[in-house]
Amino acid sequence: MPSVSILIPAFNEELLLGATLERVHASFAAIGHDAYEIVVCDNHSTDQTADAARARGARVVYEPHNQISRARNTAARAAQSPWLIFLDADTLLSAALLDATLRRLGSGQLCGGGSALRFDVARVGPFAGTMTFLWNRVSAWAGLAAGSYLFCLREAWEAVGGFDETVYAGEEIFFSRRIKRWGRARRLRFEVLQLAPVVTSARKVEWYGQWGLLWRCLLLIRPGAVKSREVCKLWYWRPPAKAAEQAAGK
Repeated sequence: MPSVSILIPAFNEELLLGATLERVHASFAAIGHDAYEIVVCDNHSTDQTADAARARGARVVYEPHNQISRARNTAARAAQSPWLIFLDADTLLSAALLDATLRRLGSGQLCGGGSALRFDVARVGPFAGTMTFLWNRVSAWAGLAAGSYLFCLREAWEAVGGFDETVYAGEEIFFSRRIKRWGRARRLRFEVLQLAPVVTSARKVEWYGQWGLLWRCLLLIRPGAVKSREVCKLWYWRPPAKAAEQAAGK
């Protein structure tokens, strides 16, 4: 029986998923922990995401409704362990972060947490760079995990009803708040780890540009915006030219 489940929502991630899974395996090997499983939720992909996952030792489950919160919940329902780590398909786990996470969960003092993050390129432009800097500080202060890396007790995920399936973005924020309340009642902390920031892809900056990214983020300020898939298309749509470039690079 695995002690920890790595849960990865994946929509058309054939090209990046392999590196993510290989890094997961390498991180577990580096810390000498082999009681783990990887569950990839194929979120109605039109490419070979599922095959790429199986080829690297992951168990694949399917979620037909293209929504990140549903994909996370579907993966969690299939998990067989008491500890859950949610990892994005374009995000690279490190042995240091994994080791710190397992130690925190094993301490019996945490209900969950997340990690500071950094992009996989040195320079991402002023807007993305500033937003990342501010997010890392706000998330540590407020105890809010980024969706790229979030961990919790399975008991906590079940108790709060999982991720909110009425929203198409920001589900990790609502989940963090509910988990914190659940943990506080049981004297358990929620901690955003700072020692080894998780590395996530900067591809959205490349796809949309600084101003395009800023505009799409501003659209989310309107009340109820996160309940609209169209408004949240930053997480569900890729510019056709970029999609064609990716396909040509297979």
